[in-house]
Amino acid sequence: MSVTASQVSGAILMVRPKNFGFNAETALTNRFQRAGADAEVGLQARMEFDALAAALSAEGVTVCVAEDSEEPRKPDAVFPNNWVSFHADGTVVLYPMQAVSRRAERRSAILEQVERDTGFRVRRTLDLTHHEKQGRFLEGTGSLVLDHVARVAYACRSPRTDESVAREWAAELDYSLELFDAADAAGAPIYHTNVVMCVGSRVALVALDNIAAADRGRVADRLRSSGHDVVGISDAEMNAFAGNMLEVGSWDEHLGDFRILVMSRTARRALAPEKLARLNASVDAVLAAPVDVIERHGGGSVRCMLAEVFLR
Repeated sequence: MSVTASQVSGAILMVRPKNFGFNAETALTNRFQRAGADAEVGLQARMEFDALAAALSAEGVTVCVAEDSEEPRKPDAVFPNNWVSFHADGTVVLYPMQAVSRRAERRSAILEQVERDTGFRVRRTLDLTHHEKQGRFLEGTGSLVLDHVARVAYACRSPRTDESVAREWAAELDYSLELFDAADAAGAPIYHTNVVMCVGSRVALVALDNIAAADRGRVADRLRSSGHDVVGISDAEMNAFAGNMLEVGSWDEHLGDFRILVMSRTARRALAPEKLARLNASVDAVLAAPVDVIERHGGGSVRCMLAEVFLR
């Protein structure tokens, strides 16, 4: 199998958390979070983080591990994909985030480390953070799920995903924008698109029943038109983070280009066997990482922990 370079990144940024924990501010819009006062939560999260980073490195993925700074305390620093994205043309995008407590995660030192560790070269910076002053937000590849080959950006509207900012992003990066509405079983808007869906080289997982009826067929048709096998996931599977996956790439001297689908242990256990079989058939390997503490208290899973770094 050959990696589609423009869809699958072989380099990843991860931020090792110093003060991981439940964030009451982000929980207002993230219904996946669960409060907890366990004094060991931070240590457990770092252990989960280290195991995932090591597993990715063992598969040949280039992993840039940046250390979170001690101050100010940043309980969600483990999710860097919400504040930055790195594109193959050398563009870095900085994103406006809803929670004030998260904005300190944007650090120039991390951008400099990515350049040192991966060879990425910044040629342009698109800074959208000024939208925070007007209460408009777009939280990176949490808000945007990208088909880099077809150049389509999928986005579900929510308090964290402003349509006007998404349109600005799409115009600046020359993507077509596919906007839709999605809600949980209680009717609340789903906070991030990347828990609703995942787009890989061959397969797209999407919680079709959670997408508004008026948008559902259009989104599915758009995915199929770009050559994807569309795997629908249930509300229960979505709530187990089955939509929060990422396909990454590496190189093996015997096999050549190698594709790995990264998911959490929670997601793998929740997926129906026939769906898991379709996923296994679409890639060279599946990596299921235990990140239970990060999922439970942070409300995000493995995809949220991985910021892709696309190299030329």
